[in-house]
Amino acid sequence: MEPRELARIKGERDLYRRLLDLGRQERIEPFLREALALIVEIGEARQAYLELHDDESQTPQWWIAHGIPAEEIEGVRAVISDGIIAEAVATGQTILTPSALLDPRFKERDSVRFGQIEAVLCAPIGEDPRIGVLYLQGRADSGVFSEEDRTLAETFAGLLAPLAGRLLSEQRQKERLDPTRELRQSLRLEGIIGSSPALAATLKQIALVAPLDINVLLTGESGTGKSHFARVIHDNGPRAQQPFVELNCAAIPEALVESELFGAMPGAHSTATQKVTGKVAAAEGGSLLLDEIGELPLNSQAKLLQLVQSKEYYPLGATKPARANVRVIAATNVDLERAVAEGRFRQDLFYRLNVLPIHVPSLAERRSDLADLAEHFCRLACESNRLPMLELSRQALRATEAAEWPGNLRQLMNSLAAAVIRAASGQAQQVEREHIFPDAAGRAESGREILTFQQATRRYQADLLRATLEDSGWNVMETANRLELARSHVYNLIRAFGLERK
Repeated sequence: MEPRELARIKGERDLYRRLLDLGRQERIEPFLREALALIVEIGEARQAYLELHDDESQTPQWWIAHGIPAEEIEGVRAVISDGIIAEAVATGQTILTPSALLDPRFKERDSVRFGQIEAVLCAPIGEDPRIGVLYLQGRADSGVFSEEDRTLAETFAGLLAPLAGRLLSEQRQKERLDPTRELRQSLRLEGIIGSSPALAATLKQIALVAPLDINVLLTGESGTGKSHFARVIHDNGPRAQQPFVELNCAAIPEALVESELFGAMPGAHSTATQKVTGKVAAAEGGSLLLDEIGELPLNSQAKLLQLVQSKEYYPLGATKPARANVRVIAATNVDLERAVAEGRFRQDLFYRLNVLPIHVPSLAERRSDLADLAEHFCRLACESNRLPMLELSRQALRATEAAEWPGNLRQLMNSLAAAVIRAASGQAQQVEREHIFPDAAGRAESGREILTFQQATRRYQADLLRATLEDSGWNVMETANRLELARSHVYNLIRAFGLERK
């Protein structure tokens, strides 16, 4: 057998092997990335583009490009979709041309002249209906695409069609079963990832209260994204075009809480050398989020009650009340009913805020969202750190879904950000399980007890908290100060870890 023929056979064999790997993909985005990388490699194209359609509307729903800067993808996609790609999809025929600029079929098209498009190979994916298109532009060696390249592209598109069709069918089925689908069509939900029943229940409550100009209380564990949901309420309410101001009640020294919240007149306290604008005034006409409201001191709670009841408040040092037109959204991870019973929170303020409370679910309540969230945070970490776009391996994804995340979204996001940095620094092709759970991997190699990252973290937290409590004689306030935690969070951790005083 001649070397050329042998090389061709080996190339086809490798292609089929990698297509088998493609067939194991369960998600459209990584499928598109791997498929495009494969065709760019074997087609030797400088630029490439791959898109999949909804077979009912023929509207591109997923697309990916190679050799095109990220900030230019949208513009380039619009240009090529309106010209050569539209022709290939409409006719169902592969388009091969050494120069679109000189080709009578395309040279008058604005998109072709605008893009100065030369050598092109464009093959539709699927027959009836056509579910996508493969577009290659410019040979890496500055040559033109050959008839052999056409055959290769058509073969690849033909093999890709059933694999893509299966994923599209599964995606449509998933969307039909998605309880958040209708809510996403009626609400602005930027950054809200997932489709679990628990998330849908929360969004239904938000859809109920957002249009109403009433105060709202968000409850849920620390790290569940309560401030993000507060922003969703604001964005979907009558004050959406007005300010959204946030104040973390646990992050401010008690002596400065009222000044931060209500403002202060010159000379009202030692640091008020001039008039201080408080968060209430800053949020005028809009929404004020009071995060960790369970940590608000009792005397400040009384003044907040006046604001909620009468829409009036007194800046520190003022002799006349100021009017306020704000919507108060409060958030807490504290059991406020228990805090009321223990005298740590005013009962009248609790009743004023607890009109239509909304529970924000923990990750333990929405485990089916973990895969989508993990991929979202992985992508965000790559973009924010300007790293090559990495994806989670199947093993990493499964490990993430199986792990416990007591710190909820905050812990998951930080863990994925660290994993992306580890993977990129090691020049890995994917984010692997050991990048997310490095401690567990190290113990496995040394033969010690194997714990997940979350298990090890919880054990360390419990030991540190127990030691600090015992050293302070179980003085919760002193323990909170030493560990730089909110007092309410210390109470929550004591209950979560089942700690008891000896």
